[in-house]
Amino acid sequence: DVARGVAILGTLGTNIWIMTDPEGMIGYLNRVGSPDSGWVERLLQQLAQGKFLGLLTVMFGIGLAIQQASAARAGRRWPGGYPWRACLLFLDGVLNFVLVAEFDVLMGYAVTGLVVAFLLATSERAQRRWLLGAAAVHVAMLSLFALALLAADSGSGSGEPRPLEPNPYAHGSFWDLVLFRLDNAALFRLEPLVIFPMSVALFLTGAALYRRGVFRPEGAALRRRLLVVGALAAVADLLAGMLVGGSVLVLTRYGTAPLVALGLLALVAGYYVRGARPGFAGRRLSEVGRTALSCYILQNLVASALCYGWGLGLAARVGEDARVPFTVGVYLLVSAIVVTAAHLWLRRFERGPVEWLWHRCYHRLAGDR
Repeated sequence: DVARGVAILGTLGTNIWIMTDPEGMIGYLNRVGSPDSGWVERLLQQLAQGKFLGLLTVMFGIGLAIQQASAARAGRRWPGGYPWRACLLFLDGVLNFVLVAEFDVLMGYAVTGLVVAFLLATSERAQRRWLLGAAAVHVAMLSLFALALLAADSGSGSGEPRPLEPNPYAHGSFWDLVLFRLDNAALFRLEPLVIFPMSVALFLTGAALYRRGVFRPEGAALRRRLLVVGALAAVADLLAGMLVGGSVLVLTRYGTAPLVALGLLALVAGYYVRGARPGFAGRRLSEVGRTALSCYILQNLVASALCYGWGLGLAARVGEDARVPFTVGVYLLVSAIVVTAAHLWLRRFERGPVEWLWHRCYHRLAGDR
């Protein structure tokens, strides 16, 4: 739960820059990795870019392995009713994409989870083959994509990106943004398609790490290896992002960042396996992890209400000189709201509101008790 909570608040560290850009996702895509950005902005973005998305993806794979183990203990066939879970998660993702955030990850996780659920029913040897195959396809696609971006950069002029007119992020209503997402669904849904092989590989990696005891005392050697890999990847990631930037962001976000995520997982797991008490921060992160789906949607909704024109419209009112402190302030405020909401909710209920509705629907559809 702590690792999942870290991943949820960590993804906000990337997504918040989308929210605080006056042109939203379009402005973010035009600016991210640009040498025109100040070094503080580039550093903050690089520290979060892709690492927590990778951690969240691995955690989904671990969740699948836990569900499979639970089914085995209960004598139930696998994947059993899991396809219904995937369908409900996909529906959650569709609603989140249309109504809240064009960078939704839930739809992609639903499809990946459905595929990996059936792969987990095969032998561990077969799963290793699928993992290596998916990773190889991802590396090949990533290399080709990076080369294409480099060629596009070298062949393009130095003209500035055209401003977004009309700008639904700054001046549009809630409904205007809904229509904008639907009109540009091909662009906004491109990432889950491109990284599908990576997602399959990370789901299978999470399941394999869980089986090998990454959360148990006997997994100490495994955690040490993951820490070494994560540390080396973190250095390469930071140097590439800060010194090169531009199109190399594709290589760091989808190449080195997932390896950093494995180090983060080992760091969190090792801390608690050694018997450390959760403490105040650990308890709050655990509560966010227990209500991860609700908190993921809530943080995007709150940040949108603060920054977009249908809400307070703060992003369009802030000058470029104040963009970094404004973004940091919004991140801290939204995180505080999410953490507080999770704490107060779990004082009275066992599950988050979205999780409760999700489980109720699943039980109705699958007849699972």
